[in-house]
Amino acid sequence: MKKMQKLLLLLLFFAAVAASSCGRKESGQLVGVLDRPKWRGINPFGMVYVPSGTLHVGTGDEDLSKTMVARPKSISVQGFFMDDTEITNNEYRQFVQWVADSIAHRALEHVIEETENDQQPPQNRIDWEQKIDWGATGDDEGASALEGMYYQGNERFAGRKEIDVNKLVFEFQWYDWQQAAHDRTSSRTSHIHREKIKVYPDTLSWVRDFAYSYNEPMTRNYFWHPAFDEYPVVGVNWKMAKAFCYWRSKVWDMYSSDGINTEDFRLPTEHEWEYAARGGRAEAPYPWGAYYTRNAKGCLLANFKPGRGNYPEDGGLYTVKADGYYPNDYGLYCMAGNVAEWTETAYYENGYTFMHDLNPDIRYDAKDNDPITAKRKVIRGGSWKDIAHYLQTGNRCYEYQDTTKCYIGFRCVLTFLGRSINDF
Repeated sequence: MKKMQKLLLLLLFFAAVAASSCGRKESGQLVGVLDRPKWRGINPFGMVYVPSGTLHVGTGDEDLSKTMVARPKSISVQGFFMDDTEITNNEYRQFVQWVADSIAHRALEHVIEETENDQQPPQNRIDWEQKIDWGATGDDEGASALEGMYYQGNERFAGRKEIDVNKLVFEFQWYDWQQAAHDRTSSRTSHIHREKIKVYPDTLSWVRDFAYSYNEPMTRNYFWHPAFDEYPVVGVNWKMAKAFCYWRSKVWDMYSSDGINTEDFRLPTEHEWEYAARGGRAEAPYPWGAYYTRNAKGCLLANFKPGRGNYPEDGGLYTVKADGYYPNDYGLYCMAGNVAEWTETAYYENGYTFMHDLNPDIRYDAKDNDPITAKRKVIRGGSWKDIAHYLQTGNRCYEYQDTTKCYIGFRCVLTFLGRSINDF
């Protein structure tokens, strides 16, 4: 009986080998490479699909400023996934805690040494299965290794150890495809940029953004208090938002089982943002389509500064929950008001006159010593402190990439690799 079982297993083995060999055997026909991996698409949690399409961008109403910074233009945009809400405090806190844990793991030498080949030095990968004892004190194992992460000599905390937020630095690298396309004489590694970004939100922006105004309760509570978990994160500059996107891509690659993903999470271009905000409504001045900020019952449709400054009339004195109002026709919440949103796009007043009409975008990664005008990035959507004019889908504003504001947040997008939503 055992001999028969062994014989059967051998026959099955040779049959499998023969079948695999047949798959690679040339037949003289053009059939492509047969052993390619299967791709079934991805469906990121918390994102909605915005299909490819064409839109007429520009102001959806009278150009009150007469600056012509949003000239009419027809463009086409590739389909993409977009977060249905702005990134919330609790979602961003996952990023901050991951950075803190990664620093602690390395301080405690919780690493696994890996070697890809003999030509490259070994790489140390974090062993995430190890435990971190944040309460270790005195002679406890690991207490001295973590000591450098805490505030030192600060009696305000009455003996409690608080992590120094300035130590929470995320290190990452990214590849500049634009630079590589225009400079093919240099080596591939010369287009790899390495950055170190402090990731903790600037909670003091609630005080600094307003003169002669009492906003200290928001500074003390907004980011960490559980009452604000589902509110949009603010106090993050453009580079911090970019760092979040790279981290999100890294975590996706580490844990996702949804198949091959060669695209990264990123900030939307300004026209991806505008296309998504319109919700399929051609030339709509607001995401809900109407010319007014109130519905038929007189209820306000977004969180902004109504009238001459009746901030709480819309239901929120400051920000509201990220899904606090009805979504547009694509299922996207608060594409007008609540918080303005960073985009990938560099701001130029005449940008519409020279950008391409297919997936238009203008990018510039400004250095610290660049002129201040080179650091302008487009923000869209208006915020809780803005009048209705800035909520319009075609309105363009900017902020400097290294500034943090209590009224600017962000959401991520992910390019969809396919012709239509039916491809996945």
